[in-house]
Amino acid sequence: MSIHKYEVLLKVVELGSLTRAAEELGFTQSGVSHIIHGLEREFGFPLLLRDRSGVRLTTNGERVLPPMRETVNWNEQLKQVVSSIHGLTSGVIRIGTFTSVSVHWLPGMIKDFQRDYPGISFRLVEGDYEQIEDWLAAGEIDCGFMTLPARGSFEIVPLRQDRMLVIVPPDHPLRQAAHFPLERIAEEAFIMPREGSDYDVRRVLEHTGITPDVHFVLGDDYAIIAMVENGLGISILPELVLQGRDHNVGMLELEQPAFRSLGLAVQSMSKASPATRRFLQYVEHWVQSTNKESRNE
Repeated sequence: MSIHKYEVLLKVVELGSLTRAAEELGFTQSGVSHIIHGLEREFGFPLLLRDRSGVRLTTNGERVLPPMRETVNWNEQLKQVVSSIHGLTSGVIRIGTFTSVSVHWLPGMIKDFQRDYPGISFRLVEGDYEQIEDWLAAGEIDCGFMTLPARGSFEIVPLRQDRMLVIVPPDHPLRQAAHFPLERIAEEAFIMPREGSDYDVRRVLEHTGITPDVHFVLGDDYAIIAMVENGLGISILPELVLQGRDHNVGMLELEQPAFRSLGLAVQSMSKASPATRRFLQYVEHWVQSTNKESRNE
C-alpha cells in the first residue's frame, strides 16, 4: 500500500486533469501517469477514463475512492498525533469556506494560529453551503464553515448570529428609513443568490411569507451588490458580506429582524486531527474577541 500513490490519484480526481495535478504536485505529467498506471496494475483494473474533457473515475475507481480517501485522512491524522506529541509541529488543515468568511474572518484566524503553530499549513476550498456539507461528509475537508442548521449530522461550534440586511440602490426612496417594510419586498425587482447559496435568504422570505419578484439569480455576493448599486433591484444579504467595504448601497434592517447562524463543523470531534481540534479552539476565541471588540466600538 502506498499512501503517496493514493494522494496523487485523489489530486487528479479533484482537479480532473493529469496536467493540472502534476503542476500542483510538482511532478511531470508523465510522472503522474506512471503513478496512476502503477496503481492500476496493483489493483488489477483501470481507475481512470481519459477523454478530451479530462479524466474521470471508472465505476471501479468510484468504489475504491472512499476507502482510499479515508486511508489518506487517517494517515494525516497519525502524522498529526505524532506531531502533537512533539508540540504540533506539522500538519495540514483542509477548510471548506465561502466568500464572506474567506474575506473577513480567515486571514485573521490563520494569522493568529500560525503565529503559534507555523508548521501547520492550510488548504482552503471555497464553495456554497451545500458543497461544503458534501465535502465534509465525504471526508474531503477537515472542517467547514456553514450556516445552521446544517443538513448533515456534524459536530458544530456555533460562532455568530449574523444580521440579514436589505440592500437598496443609492437613490432608493427608503434608503434612509429606519427599517425596510416587509410588504415592499414583493413589490420590487429582487436579486436572488443562486441555489446552494440562497438558504439564508429563503429562510427569511419563507418566515415572512413573502414571494419576491426575482429578476436575476447570481452566485457571487459582490456581483449582487454591484447589480443593486446600478439600480437593477434590491436584495437581502448577511451583514458579514457587507462590512468593511465602501458599497454604494443603502443597508436596512428588516421590519422583523432576521439572522443567519454561522458555525464551524467537523464530522466528529473525537476523530478530528489534533491540528483541526486546536484550530477550532482558536476560531472560537477569535470570533469571541472580535464580537467583543464590535460591541465596545
